[in-house]
Amino acid sequence: MNGIEEEDPIVFEISVVVPRRNLKLENEGFDCVEVLVNEFRNVGFFVDRVLGLHDEFIKLAAPLETLGVVAARLHMKKTTHIGVDLPFEWEEIEAFMRQPDGSLFSWCERFQCYRHLIHFFLIEKNSDVTLKFDGIEIQWEPGEALLQRLELEGIVKQVFPLHDETKRNKLLRSWALNWWDLISQPIDEIYVYYGTKIAVYFAFLGMYTRWMIFPAAFGLILHFVDFGSLKLLVFPAFFISIVLWAVLFFQFWKRKNSALSARWHLNFSVGTSHGYKLSGREWNCLQAPVELVKGSGIDKTKEKEDLQRYEWFGYLRRFRNDVIVILSIICLQLPFELDYAHLYEVIESDIMKFGLTAVYLLVIQYFTKIGGVRSLFYAVIYWWVFYHALLHRNLMILRQVLIQRLIFYEKQEKARGRFDWKDTICYQGGEKST
Repeated sequence: MNGIEEEDPIVFEISVVVPRRNLKLENEGFDCVEVLVNEFRNVGFFVDRVLGLHDEFIKLAAPLETLGVVAARLHMKKTTHIGVDLPFEWEEIEAFMRQPDGSLFSWCERFQCYRHLIHFFLIEKNSDVTLKFDGIEIQWEPGEALLQRLELEGIVKQVFPLHDETKRNKLLRSWALNWWDLISQPIDEIYVYYGTKIAVYFAFLGMYTRWMIFPAAFGLILHFVDFGSLKLLVFPAFFISIVLWAVLFFQFWKRKNSALSARWHLNFSVGTSHGYKLSGREWNCLQAPVELVKGSGIDKTKEKEDLQRYEWFGYLRRFRNDVIVILSIICLQLPFELDYAHLYEVIESDIMKFGLTAVYLLVIQYFTKIGGVRSLFYAVIYWWVFYHALLHRNLMILRQVLIQRLIFYEKQEKARGRFDWKDTICYQGGEKST
C-alpha cells in the first residue's frame, strides 16, 4: 500500500501448545491440530511449528496488514496527529500516531488483535465436522470457535505470548545492565514491550528512588552530626520536612502519571475499563447494575441476590475507604502534634506559646490544602486534645491549649468573613455600576 513503511522482519509473538501426537492420521484433513494450523494460515498468520519432547509449539506471527484489518474491524480507537481519538481505519494509516519505538500498534493493541483472530474464527459449514486426535473424536459444531473447543477438550494446553529476543536483548543492555546511568530508565521501551502496568510501576519506582535522596541525606546528617543544644529544634524540623516531602511527592507523582498517560495516548474507554461479572454477563463500571439486570431478563430471585451482593460490596468499599482516610489523617497529623506538644512544654513565654499555636494551625491548614482534602483541618484539629490531655495530665495546660486554639480559630473565622463581605460588596457594586 502506498505511503506505508516496509514491515519489520517476522516476529512470532504468540505460541499455542498442543500435546505431541503418537499417531498420525492418513487423512490430515480430519486431524484437529492440522485443521487448527490451516485456520491460522487462512486468517493471515505466519505459522512455525516446533516439536518438543512432550508437546508441540505452534508459533504465530501476524503481518501489519492483518493487524490493521482486525483493528479496523474492532473499531479500535487510536490517536491521530491532531490529537483526536478516532476509530482506526487501515486506509488512513498515515493519519494515526505511532508508538515511541516507531511501531503502529502497542503490545496491548496487538494482543487484542491476536486474541480476536485466535479465538473468534468460526466454522463456515452448516453441519458438524468430526475431528480426530490420537483416536479421540471431537465434534466441531457450527458457530463454535475451534480453539475454545480444543481448550475444553484438553488438546490445547496453553496460549501464551513469546519474547522478542531482539527487543529483550536491547532492554537488557540499556536497562538491566546499564551500570553507568542508575537514575534514568527507558520507560517508553518498557511500555512498548511490557505494557502499561509494568511501565507505570517502574516509572513510580524510579521517581520514588530519586526523591528518597533528600530524606536519606537529611537522616544521615542527623545521625552523624552532633547538633548539641539545637537537637530540640532539628528533630521537629526533620519530622515536619518528611511530612512535607511525602505530600509534595504524591502531588508530583500525580502530575508525572498524567504526563505518561498523555504521552502514551492512554484512554479509558468502555472496552478497556474494568468490569464485573453479574449473572454470567459482563458489567462495565460505567453501566448501572439496575440497567443491566432489567435488560438481562433473569428471574426476580437472581436479580435480588445480585443487587444485595452489590449493595454489601458497596458497604465494604466504603468501610475500607473510611479506614484508609482515618489512618492517613493520623499519619499526617501525628508528627506535627508530637513536635507541637514538645515545643509547647519547653517554651515558657505565653506569647511565644500563642504564636506557636498560630503557626502550627496555619501550617496544618496549608498542608491539608496541598493534600486536596479541604475539610481535614476542621475535622481533626480537635481530635488531638485528648492526646494532649493524656500527655500533660495537667488541666491548666490543657485549658490553656484549648483557649489559644479557640481564640485563633475565632480570629481566623472573623478575618475570612470580613474578606468575603468585602468581595460581596465589590461584586454588588460592580453589578449596579453596569
